[in-house]
Amino acid sequence: MRIAGSRRALLMALAVSLAGCGRGVRHFSESPFPEKLSAWRIFRRVDGKLRPNSGVIPYDLINPLFTDYATKHRFVWMPPGKPALYRRDDTFEFPDGAILVKTFAYPAAAPGMPERWIETRLLVRARGAWIPLPYVWNSEGTEATLQVDADPVDVAWHDESGRSQTIHYVIPNANQCRECHDQNKLTGPIGPKARHLNRDLDYPEGRFNQLAYWTRIGYLAGAPDPAAAPRQPVWNDPAAAPLGARARAYLEINCAHCHSPAGAASNTGLYLSDLQTDPSRIGLCKTPVATGKASADMLFDLVPGRPDASILLFRMDSVEPKIMMPEIGRTLVHRQGVELIRRWLASLRGDCGTPRSQI
Repeated sequence: MRIAGSRRALLMALAVSLAGCGRGVRHFSESPFPEKLSAWRIFRRVDGKLRPNSGVIPYDLINPLFTDYATKHRFVWMPPGKPALYRRDDTFEFPDGAILVKTFAYPAAAPGMPERWIETRLLVRARGAWIPLPYVWNSEGTEATLQVDADPVDVAWHDESGRSQTIHYVIPNANQCRECHDQNKLTGPIGPKARHLNRDLDYPEGRFNQLAYWTRIGYLAGAPDPAAAPRQPVWNDPAAAPLGARARAYLEINCAHCHSPAGAASNTGLYLSDLQTDPSRIGLCKTPVATGKASADMLFDLVPGRPDASILLFRMDSVEPKIMMPEIGRTLVHRQGVELIRRWLASLRGDCGTPRSQI
């Protein structure tokens, strides 16, 4: 079994290394970057459908960031022989040449029609920094064009219940991308952390844990057995963990990339990582910093037992500019997320005039 496993790993690593040859992925490290996404050779057309190229592997997060109910298809490509380095709590350390790919899509506007791809965002690692590049797909879904300041896109689709939905989908410009992925504020990517990736995923060879699979094909070095790595609970699965842990997991993926000591909202003192243990840092009985009308005359970010007196929930439940949080990346209220945080706050005991309640 050990010999067969080693041989399989060798063959998979060889397949990955071939990505840099022939019609494999191309990496561009400086401006001007290609106008067309096809120049990167991240996708190839097979039987009229776009498929990931050799060495471009899918990945997914335990809890995806909410973006107006869009479906997200994530992929990663690594330069041959240069794995990312495992970090237990932080984003993995990626080498120059790495490309992270995220495509935003919506279900068909009518039964029988294909899914509509709206945009594909690249995060390209080059010269020690991350470069965000937004590519917008044409209406035929045949090509995407680099647009650093794209116009909104009208999208119509049917949701899971079969109801018709429409949205004025806003594509962040390159500067807005840097608000979340600025190398000077964060480590670039938000999702590739052990606790976000420690789950199983289907691959052409079968179903594997993502940390183990990345290690096996040479995309990750230094990772422990998945059982020894951290793992977030699924925020909307009551069987996965207690309510508080799931609420904290939701706030981590949707808010902590800005609300952290190194993030764009570091000056607020509100740090929403699920690793944060100080109750006041996650907002409990914490007075806000320069929120203006966004506070709606409320006194604290989070109030135990009083969801409707909590500024954080008020801002999550708004779509008004300068009030809504997150500020970019959505135009709709995530009703399921709001309800989760509401129930969590309602479950907390105590008040802001007494010692801290349980988190």
